[in-house]
Amino acid sequence: MLTAEENEILTRVEGAAPMGALMRRHWVPALLSEQVAVPDGDPVRVRLFGEDLVAFRDTKGRLGLIGEFCAHRKVSLAFGRNEDCGLRCLYHGWKFDVDGNVLEMPSEPRESGLATKVQHKAYPVREAGGFVWAYMGPPDQMPAFEAPPWAPTEAAKVSIARWDLPCNWAQITEGQIDSAHSSTLHSSDMRPARVGTAEAKETHWLRPSTDKQPRIQVQVTNYGMRYAAVRRPIMNAGTHDYVRITTFVAPFTSLIPPNSSYNLASVIVPKDDGNSYFHFIAWTEDGSGIGQDAWRKFCVAEVGVDVDKDFKPILRHAANNYLQDRVAMCGEGNFTGFPGIPNQDIPMWESMGRISDRTNERLGASDIAIIQFRRIMLDAVARFVAGAVPIGLGAPHLPQGKLRSYQGVVSKQENWRLLGASDEERAYLTGMEESDEDRAMASAAG
Repeated sequence: MLTAEENEILTRVEGAAPMGALMRRHWVPALLSEQVAVPDGDPVRVRLFGEDLVAFRDTKGRLGLIGEFCAHRKVSLAFGRNEDCGLRCLYHGWKFDVDGNVLEMPSEPRESGLATKVQHKAYPVREAGGFVWAYMGPPDQMPAFEAPPWAPTEAAKVSIARWDLPCNWAQITEGQIDSAHSSTLHSSDMRPARVGTAEAKETHWLRPSTDKQPRIQVQVTNYGMRYAAVRRPIMNAGTHDYVRITTFVAPFTSLIPPNSSYNLASVIVPKDDGNSYFHFIAWTEDGSGIGQDAWRKFCVAEVGVDVDKDFKPILRHAANNYLQDRVAMCGEGNFTGFPGIPNQDIPMWESMGRISDRTNERLGASDIAIIQFRRIMLDAVARFVAGAVPIGLGAPHLPQGKLRSYQGVVSKQENWRLLGASDEERAYLTGMEESDEDRAMASAAG
């Protein structure tokens, strides 16, 4: 459990909150590219870390993420006209470009020069992996932009489901790095089977284990952590283990163990203290795998059916118990009564409250990765406040496009810490282990 003070530090992201300040020092996956796909299309409201913004793509295809409220009289620019390479406020016609420069002030005399004296809030943006990314930290501290783990090459096929949810970022992230819950909560969709590896079917996944008590082992890195959930496989249990490795890439990304058809990732971005954007991603490097429409159907997250155009749930929410089907739960039906893996997670996260109270939990051996996540992020904030380089940005730096998760049935003698690692990641992890051994030997000698 955490103290009340630690829980505040972990969860709060608005204003001067140190966790929000730390996150702003990274490139933030602010919204989906599809939300602003059309030049001169509809502006889109975006809220990040309690800050209200508006995104748009201008006539030339350039992306902008600027303050929502006009610098003049604070009218919402979400109602504005997106035209001729700028966003025009409806109230008095002030027009802003993607960099926050004022292009026109029809209500003011040209000779006043006021347009040159006004700079509207605007953040640098990039586009990659199906997202529009923004840097919201100090301009002189902006890190180089790099490809995300789920889009390491131009050929990568990326399918994204998105939800706008009323709960804090940390409890969603904890759900994503919690391997133990998958054996119970997702048992109807991640079904045990006599298979050699995890497989993806059209309506469900198969996994080669019935074990609901994984042994958790954690490997802390300078970008977050890798951890293994080790289970007994259905076949060859005497000589082999079923290993699922989750990689947490602070502060937004969890690389979920893949299946035989596609890799998986989740991205959680704080909207404010009590609301978050949750993304569930299926991807492959070579263009195979599952398409966007099929992925959203599998996740029961189709736009216009399950979520609205702003990705807020339409059908299932707390007021109607998420349409839990108690009849389907009978016998060998659906264990939870909720269709789709993410829709099984969402009631769990939201029922904790907007911000989960971690001061009175009862944690066990299966929660080791959760405990480690909290330690990592609280330590990262403490070091950041003390002046250290933000987590994930210091040396040695491993590009996110080189990071991977893993799942598979392997010999009990296998070193799980290197399983599934790219060549670059393997070199980094090997060097880290050698450094740990050197420190241990020096400590013993001292």
